[in-house]
Amino acid sequence: MEAIGHIESDFPDKFGIPRQPGLAPAARAVLRLAPPYADPLAVRGLDAFSHLWLTFVFHQSPPRWTPLVRPPRLGGNAKVGVFASRSTHRPNRLGLSLVELLEIDTRRGVRLLLGGADLVSGTPVLDIKPYLPWTESHPDARSGYASAAPQHLAVGFSAAANATLTARSDGDSLRALIEQVLAQDPRPAYRNGSEARIYGVRLRDVDVRFHAPDDETGMPLLRVVEIVPA
Repeated sequence: MEAIGHIESDFPDKFGIPRQPGLAPAARAVLRLAPPYADPLAVRGLDAFSHLWLTFVFHQSPPRWTPLVRPPRLGGNAKVGVFASRSTHRPNRLGLSLVELLEIDTRRGVRLLLGGADLVSGTPVLDIKPYLPWTESHPDARSGYASAAPQHLAVGFSAAANATLTARSDGDSLRALIEQVLAQDPRPAYRNGSEARIYGVRLRDVDVRFHAPDDETGMPLLRVVEIVPA
């Protein structure tokens, strides 16, 4: 197999990427098809579909695997079989992602603008298939230890972070992306009480630095301390 194209996304680094597609609707990505697949004929009719399945390669994961993995949804401690998980550490490093198709640009080659993507920049894509909700959506299906969407945390911004966003032309969309990414708590599940630590997640061209301050209300909270050029 060979890549039919590569991803350019809001996520230049693995850390902070939503663990499932669609959890950060503000996340944008472009799938740029490569020759000979960058032929407008190859995507004729694709604009009639709202969502796509992408088969891709976890190219930044090491080429090794183990039969047991530690899913974040189980706190990073309990183990399950690799085939009972969506771990990136798989025998063939194949991934499957459901993304929204926002636009098709065939003016120079083929570019697909995607929404809700959970893909790091540079990801090689092996195939595209249209999503068919009438056969592929099963709301009553069992989903094991991931039976519900993850709890979202509140996200706050310091005065300095707010000022940085206000000064940017894409400040509103970047703020939405930051809120949606941090609300899912990208910190490692095994952090062991290191709430005072400052974390950094790269989004677009910036490094978003945040921590979990003590909150008098007792509500889970992540606070953006500063936003600096990456």
